[in-house]
Amino acid sequence: MTRALVLFAHPCAESFSAALHRHVCDTLSARGWQVDDCDLYAEGFAPVLSAAERRGYHDIGPNLDPVAGHVARLRAAEALVLVFPVWNMGYPAILKGFLDRVFLPGVSFRMENGQTVPNLTHIRRLAAVTTYGGSRWRTFLAGDPPRRLVTRHLRYITRPERFRFLALHDMNRVTEAGRAAFLTRVGRAMEAF
Repeated sequence: MTRALVLFAHPCAESFSAALHRHVCDTLSARGWQVDDCDLYAEGFAPVLSAAERRGYHDIGPNLDPVAGHVARLRAAEALVLVFPVWNMGYPAILKGFLDRVFLPGVSFRMENGQTVPNLTHIRRLAAVTTYGGSRWRTFLAGDPPRRLVTRHLRYITRPERFRFLALHDMNRVTEAGRAAFLTRVGRAMEAF
């Protein structure tokens, strides 16, 4: 059995993001994955990097102490799935804070001869499932920072065998049928994951 860490970042249980999150977890479980469901809001994850954490950021070993449990969960995963809405052309603050506090030197990367080397290469599958309030065109004009961070940064530090970025644009105007079609698309992607 393989282990998938699902990072979920939305505060409202009735949201479409929450429906996507449930669908991702249920589909992966049905396919035999052991799902580690990390609902950042439900767990009360503190996203703010403290001054002490920043000062000790490069002290590999002690830098893990404040987030050791989350680091252990990340290290145990063979797949990483992020489920989040795009707010203000970026990640929700809680997800950005998770990346800032948990993707540390010695965890997500290491330094060798002054070069950054990926350190999460045990993650063989990487996916992002997200919604945008803006249209695809408006998102493109803004540079699509969330997609770039996933497709460039997270993909670089994990070097996955399989990768998916699933996005529903224009969320504020999408129809019920459009949401249902996206849920189906996400389910198929997770079945093939």
